[in-house]
Amino acid sequence: PQWQVELRKPFWSEGGSFRRYQPEFGIAIFNQLLLAAVVVLTFQIARKLFDAIAAWLSAGIVLGSDLLWKFSVSGQSTLLLLVIFLGLAWCLIRIEEMGHKLLPDFRKLFLLALVAGVLTGLGMLTRYSFGWLIVPVLIFLIQFGGLRGKGLAVISALAFSLAVSPWVARNLTVSGTPFGTAGYAIAENTAQFPGMSLMRSLSPDLTDFFYFWTHYAGKKFVDGIAAISHGGLLQLGGGWLGMLFFVGLLAVLPKAGARRLRYFVMMCLGIFLIVEPLGRTQLSIITPETNSENLLVLITPFVVIFGAGFFLAMLNQMELPALLARGIALVALFVLAWQPLSNTLLSGRAPVTYPPYDPPDIQKFSNWMQPDELLMSDTPWAVAWYGDRPCVWQSLNANYEFFQFNDYVKTVNGLYLSLDQLNGPFFSEYYTSKPNGWGRFVMGMAIGNQLPDKFPLKNNPFGVLHSGMFLSDRVRW
Repeated sequence: PQWQVELRKPFWSEGGSFRRYQPEFGIAIFNQLLLAAVVVLTFQIARKLFDAIAAWLSAGIVLGSDLLWKFSVSGQSTLLLLVIFLGLAWCLIRIEEMGHKLLPDFRKLFLLALVAGVLTGLGMLTRYSFGWLIVPVLIFLIQFGGLRGKGLAVISALAFSLAVSPWVARNLTVSGTPFGTAGYAIAENTAQFPGMSLMRSLSPDLTDFFYFWTHYAGKKFVDGIAAISHGGLLQLGGGWLGMLFFVGLLAVLPKAGARRLRYFVMMCLGIFLIVEPLGRTQLSIITPETNSENLLVLITPFVVIFGAGFFLAMLNQMELPALLARGIALVALFVLAWQPLSNTLLSGRAPVTYPPYDPPDIQKFSNWMQPDELLMSDTPWAVAWYGDRPCVWQSLNANYEFFQFNDYVKTVNGLYLSLDQLNGPFFSEYYTSKPNGWGRFVMGMAIGNQLPDKFPLKNNPFGVLHSGMFLSDRVRW
């Protein structure tokens, strides 16, 4: 792709202002191809569990899911994970179907169990928390895998272990932990480590947390469940279809496959309702809906499938007098399901979210740096992505933690603070902050152009950048 921000060509820019970044546009197109795969898999699963009408209805509603379209342009791996999840569900459906035949093909059954284990492993390598789904997978295979159910579960467990073991071994070699910093997610955003303070700490003291982990984890779980409930647990699938889903799970389903798969879906939902609250970090507060910690979105196709199946069952019981009336009911369902996406498309939102940062600005000061020089920022992911320079997260404070890193880990050659940091509340974050905190640092720099004593980054390109503050160890512009 063209990594340089384009400020002249149409579509990528408008009136000399940045509008779209070509690599991100390519990622969005790829994600939308994954969304198409999700629609196809939803159709196939719905046709297996119900019938062709339910399949077309489910595929159409998933295609119009506002939440899935938002994830498609978010640049995250959620849709890839959703494809893996649906592929896993398809394997379990086929295993359940073949396992209850009089003369099942055991070679195909073991191959499907192998694929199910590998897919669960691939899902874990995409999102660590997905690995917990190996528990409902094994329970499903034992209960509904037929005469060889326990053997299928063993095969699946071995395949899962072989898929994830090389990466876990690599993590242990590199960091001494099986999951790197992701393993500390349960400690993030707790009373001891509020916000992103844990990830910004050079040497955090976790002794008290692990000693009182039941208290901290319990409090975080309760708060997380409350946030999920208030965020609309019954709104899964995009609106009132979520309520049909929960009722549909309790309804009498015509096919044995649908009755058995719903237990797997319910187990997955239960796992997500435990794992997601415990793994929530500040990311879920910054972007409550489209974040990498949102696991419940994976249930969306099944919400639609079981909700549509229950809707059609109720429609059949109504015995509408004419085919036209039935068609009107189906069209009404489509209109209601597509309404959130239609509102989003008609809102005419700008393709750029600004503030907190401006990609052209990031590329400008990144080009001043050498490839091996280190930057520090409150938005390190944006600097690394747009600027192609190594960038570390802003230290916990501007004094001791900063100098500990700068003197003993690696020299910091530049500091970039975005508008997210600079536009903080004056009194609560700046005026009353600790003397060595970044609030006082920003206030001193903005009001009196004063920096802490011995702070090594003193050079500022005044008036050059408009989306933040940049300090460097020397004049580079």
